[in-house]
Amino acid sequence: MRVYLAGPDVFLPAPHERGAALQRLCAAHGLEGVFPLDPLRGGDWPAWDGLPEAFRIARRNEAHITSCDALIANLTPFRGPSADVGTVFELGFMRALGRPVFGWSNNAIPFAERTRSFIGGTVDADGLAVEDFGLADNLMIEGGIHGSGGSFFAATVPADAVWRDLTAFERCLAAAARLMR
Repeated sequence: MRVYLAGPDVFLPAPHERGAALQRLCAAHGLEGVFPLDPLRGGDWPAWDGLPEAFRIARRNEAHITSCDALIANLTPFRGPSADVGTVFELGFMRALGRPVFGWSNNAIPFAERTRSFIGGTVDADGLAVEDFGLADNLMIEGGIHGSGGSFFAATVPADAVWRDLTAFERCLAAAARLMR
């Protein structure tokens, strides 16, 4: 069973090493982890040759996703109070394919609390309210995970370990492996 490993991990200083670490953990659970930076089976499609690099990356990631049976998303807040927007797109893309999605985060503070802290109040500069359902992120993210049969896991880790600790990932991975058996 192939699992797409979505997340901002591709932006870490050593992304290939991070991908390899995630893939080793997947293999220990009997799953094949597919990292966004992995080459496609059979290579890129010739029709993509004239596309700008950003669009080739997007097509490659979509091709990776469609080749997988499930998706595990690193939803640790990225450059703000919410998950990486590209990761959320990938989660929704897989959810639309009708396949299970799972999520994990190294920040267990609820989304509303993180957002209020980020904007300095209960409404933003435009007077728009903060969503508060006690969830880890926007309701559509956790709602999509739940609706697909997947699970979400959050951990509280020291600030200097947010982009290194894989405890929540391992819990998420174990749940994915159980569901996919």
